[in-house]
Amino acid sequence: MSEPPVTPPLAFRHSVRARLLLLALLPMLLILPLLLGVTVTNWSRRFDEVLISKVNGELTIAHQHLAGLLASRRAAIAALSQSARLETKIKAGDSTLEVFLAGERQELGLDFLYMIDEAGNVLSSPSVTDTEGLADWPVVKAALAGQERAAIDIFGPDELQRFSADLAKKALLVLLPTPAAVPTDRTEETRGMMVHAAAPAPGGALVGGFLLNRNLAFIDEINELVYPAASLTEGSRGTATLFLEDVRVSTNVRLFEDVRALGTRVSAAVRSRVLDEGRVWLDRAFVVNDWYVSAYEPIIDSFGARVGMLYVGFLEAPFAEARWRTIQQIGLSFLAILLLSVPILLRWAQGIFKPLERMTHTIGKVEAGDLGARSGTRGADDEIGRVAIHLDKLLDQLQQRDRALRNWAEELENRVAERTRDLEEVNRQLEVTTRQLIVSEKLAAIGEITAGVAHEINNPLAVIQGNVDVIHADLGARAEELKTEFTLIVEQIQAIHILVSKLLQFARPEEYAETGMGNSPDKVIKDTLPLVQHLLSRAEIAVELDLCAGAAVAMNQTELQQVLVNLMVNAIQAMPEGGHLKLSSHMADRSGQPMICITVKDTGVGMPDDVIQRIFDPFFTMKRGAGTGLGLSISRNLITRSGGEIRVFSEPGKGSTFELWLPAVDPKVADQSQP
Repeated sequence: MSEPPVTPPLAFRHSVRARLLLLALLPMLLILPLLLGVTVTNWSRRFDEVLISKVNGELTIAHQHLAGLLASRRAAIAALSQSARLETKIKAGDSTLEVFLAGERQELGLDFLYMIDEAGNVLSSPSVTDTEGLADWPVVKAALAGQERAAIDIFGPDELQRFSADLAKKALLVLLPTPAAVPTDRTEETRGMMVHAAAPAPGGALVGGFLLNRNLAFIDEINELVYPAASLTEGSRGTATLFLEDVRVSTNVRLFEDVRALGTRVSAAVRSRVLDEGRVWLDRAFVVNDWYVSAYEPIIDSFGARVGMLYVGFLEAPFAEARWRTIQQIGLSFLAILLLSVPILLRWAQGIFKPLERMTHTIGKVEAGDLGARSGTRGADDEIGRVAIHLDKLLDQLQQRDRALRNWAEELENRVAERTRDLEEVNRQLEVTTRQLIVSEKLAAIGEITAGVAHEINNPLAVIQGNVDVIHADLGARAEELKTEFTLIVEQIQAIHILVSKLLQFARPEEYAETGMGNSPDKVIKDTLPLVQHLLSRAEIAVELDLCAGAAVAMNQTELQQVLVNLMVNAIQAMPEGGHLKLSSHMADRSGQPMICITVKDTGVGMPDDVIQRIFDPFFTMKRGAGTGLGLSISRNLITRSGGEIRVFSEPGKGSTFELWLPAVDPKVADQSQP
């Protein structure tokens, strides 16, 4: 009886210990980390939202300050335009008005201040010779129409030059290469961003403005208002900037410690969203040389076009470091709690998985065939202890029943083996008998058919032969004239007679066996070659001889020659395009008996296994009407009758090899038998 299969030990991940530890540590090692991860992720996202909300509020303050600046300048110019002093100066004449406005311009901190009438003529500034287009500004139009108006407008270099050469020079900024900015061929910014305000005045309008390019006092005022002391975390700093399109014209962002980033440009992403799309940017952005939490909004001029941007933001790195420190502190705190709680949980779990592991180990040993294994758990008055005792009792019962089953199985196995051997022997004998019966029936039927055919052919053949002899005798001397015809008839009758003899030889080989003491196979092979030489020459087949038998075979020369001719003709027909035919012989011991092996090997088309199984069957042929299918069958009968064996080895496309194994006889006896 075979041994039961040995069950390999459970992997740790499938063990009771692993599962209990998983149950014990799952909340601590999986649920809590997931909860902590989700919490930290949400907190981090909320932290970013707070930063964005903070910078959005700061942008609102900066926007309000810029709007307040526009309102204050509009109110100041409106107050001046409605004052009695201005009205008095207007009545006094141009020179008095010009001096008065020059003093007021300096007092109000404006870069230009002039009066313009409804026809577009400048009344108070003789230096402004080119007044074309001044009345086209929407701000000026509104004032001439009786409305106070203030806006940020962009003045070109020629427009700045008409007011003051110093003003145009002050507005000029050299553009500096800036990472991530939109590529440009420009090298300088010559336009000026102006606070442009106007109010209706007697006889026209009062127009004033001041330049925001390089106006560092104004931008620092916004920065101090938005980012007062202690409003940011330690290490961070707030910045504010005015952009003319994407060029920084007033900023407190530093390139170096004391060098402001005037002339640098905003990144392409910010420009696209704010200037091209007109949306507010609230996100982190790369500002000159570092990342900032940034807010940008477009600046609209008096024509309603987006001409610049207002920016506020603070350095991101200190907040990122603070967030990372907080996450590290949370992680370290969790690890500390984990290190303190896991040993306690493991100690509690040990009291459960130890007995269960012993029972699992016992069950594994029983599965491996050790029915005497027991858990041995005693003294534990709990559910697990009672289960262990019950398990040991069940194993005792299992061992007793297994012993009885083994005895019954062994007896049954012996009986089955005995009956199986008997059946195998009977089947083997039945198979041998069936094969012999089939062969005998085939040969008997073939013999009967062959004998009948030969008899039916021989009778008319004898009549034909006799009548030919009578005709030849009756003709006498005239028969010489028909000698050729009579010769052909006799030869054909002889060919038919030979064919009939071969059929009878196949059907009744024992009646045609010739006696002899032995023949040299090497000599027979050499004598056989001339019989097929015309076929070899026609097919361009090279013949190789390796004849070293050194003894004789106990087989009639004619029969051996018939077998060799049949094998050679088959080999030639298997090589229609030419090839190589090798004939060899050698002596070898086989089962303690000296034998001679004759080999016929070709390089022809070869044969598949299903053909090899049938080539020795009578009437089986692959020549499609060109053969009788008796050649190899007769050859095997002749070899077998001589006490030998014929074997074949072949593979499609690699040729075939036939081996003839024949008993060897004394060479001297063979020589005496030769004529």
